[in-house]
Amino acid sequence: MKSMLKTAVAALALASAGSVATATELRLSHQWSNKDIRHQVAQIVADEVAAADVDLDIKIFGSKSLFKPREQYKPLSRGQLDMTVLPLSYAGGQQPAYNLTLMPGLVKNHDHAARLSNSPFMEALEAKMAEDDVMVLVHGYLAGGFVGKDKCITKPEDVKGLQTRAAGKSFEQMLAGAGASIASMASSEIYNAIQTGVLQAANTSSSSFVSYRIYEQVSCYTPAGDVALWFMYQPLLMNKSAFEGLNEAQQTALLEASAKAEAYYLEEAKKQDAASAKVFAEAGVELAEMSAEDFEAWRTLAMDTSYKAFVEEVKDGQELLDLALAVE
Repeated sequence: MKSMLKTAVAALALASAGSVATATELRLSHQWSNKDIRHQVAQIVADEVAAADVDLDIKIFGSKSLFKPREQYKPLSRGQLDMTVLPLSYAGGQQPAYNLTLMPGLVKNHDHAARLSNSPFMEALEAKMAEDDVMVLVHGYLAGGFVGKDKCITKPEDVKGLQTRAAGKSFEQMLAGAGASIASMASSEIYNAIQTGVLQAANTSSSSFVSYRIYEQVSCYTPAGDVALWFMYQPLLMNKSAFEGLNEAQQTALLEASAKAEAYYLEEAKKQDAASAKVFAEAGVELAEMSAEDFEAWRTLAMDTSYKAFVEEVKDGQELLDLALAVE
């Protein structure tokens, strides 16, 4: 009897282990803390897929615990990573066309960003992703603005002669064209640079301005409002072969979860800009507003600097730029 009982228990354990083994686990990597909007987007997808009960588990590795921030696209494309939330311009070295997703003045506001995400421009970028065995699950743009240590920054002439930190190569080209001196550094270094006099102005995302407490070191903040110069495409990506390897129920659950996460991403991105302005105002920082005329002045400058360089450096750059500019 004892022998039979042991056999039955062993068989049950084996069957149980077998059922666990059939569940598919996907690894999702990103660089942010669990309080960040980009982690929350990933968590929504993971939670919704878990609730669908389709034997699919998404394990999130945040705070750059699995891969360094700029080193996620390559393992994703090689199938060494299943999913990531990534600023696509980080992969501009692999696909120069991706540099267009952090281009000054290309996106006017969050609703315009959403239209870009559902346009022939994005279809062209997704075709390039497919070449790398990568696909988009969740589209999303985040906005940003300017800070000035001693003055407000709203138009090109405001940065002339200032030591300025920009986010990305294209912004550096444009600001240099406006007469600024460029200091390249991570957004985490802005606080100390302004505090020590290395910087007089800086440009980054709304969330970074708040999380790095930049409001303690500046006199004026130009947040993203009706128009914003700084928009960065930061989607949730997946290895295409990994997606195609899922069964139909798992694919459906993942796509439905992603649609819910994308709607959340757009609404929360809008809220972040307003929330950052509130934090700066409460800290006693003056708030400035970029007008439509200011935006067009920056965009004209960008066309002569950043856009021109992009077209010269990227094989099909003009075609891609025209597709983006065609989205009203």
